[in-house]
Amino acid sequence: MVFGQVVIGPPGSGKTTYCNGMSQFLKLIGRKVAVINLDPANDALPYECAVNIEELVKLSDVMIEHSLGPNGGLVYCMDYLEKNIDWLQSKLEPLLKDHYLLFDFPGQVELFFLHSNAKSVITKLIKKLNLRLTAVHLVDAHLCSDPGKYVSALLLSLSTMLHLELPHINVLSKIDLIESYGKLAFNLEYYTDVQDLSYLQYHLDQDPRSAKYRKLTKELCEVIEDYNLVNFTTLDIQVCWFLSIYLPEITWFLFQCVA
Repeated sequence: MVFGQVVIGPPGSGKTTYCNGMSQFLKLIGRKVAVINLDPANDALPYECAVNIEELVKLSDVMIEHSLGPNGGLVYCMDYLEKNIDWLQSKLEPLLKDHYLLFDFPGQVELFFLHSNAKSVITKLIKKLNLRLTAVHLVDAHLCSDPGKYVSALLLSLSTMLHLELPHINVLSKIDLIESYGKLAFNLEYYTDVQDLSYLQYHLDQDPRSAKYRKLTKELCEVIEDYNLVNFTTLDIQVCWFLSIYLPEITWFLFQCVA
């Protein structure tokens, strides 16, 4: 049985930085770790890459050959990876004996709540290689400073959880920078615990853009609260003890899934 993490989240949320920090932490505590880059747009990797999707398909080549933009190109690359899953399986098999796996996925959020290709890749790997994976969904903490963006982050997190159907942890990344984004309307625990969202309504009404969609926002908040699935943990990737919290928490989720 092999354990690992599926690292996902919007562009700029810190996925690659997280994979780099987590891999260094795992090595420090004596674990063998393999980072698998599945983002064909990520050509500046700070970590040593055990498997790189660019050996199979490159986003720049896809965009030129098929006259696609970056979003369409990423969807094509994920479709191509799904059809060539045997390639990825053959690359992973030598690592299964003694490595912990970190999968660094693209930041295009549609891949994880709308399209089926990324989910299919993950599902096939789980079944073929007997993997036990947890989704680590990163969201930039600066979204807490804007009530409308925070609701959007909640909706994205919920949609991703329901679509992927994996053990799942939502993370507010770059928490060390949160004070630089301005004063929060509520204390941090309000945002991490996703408490009564009706309190956001006053602050949403202060923004003319949000006030226009007041009824829609209220209904979306009720959907999020009805599911009662989303909460966040916080992360400062530069502090080792933050990472020491995540590994046992992720392992606990995995064993709950097995049970």
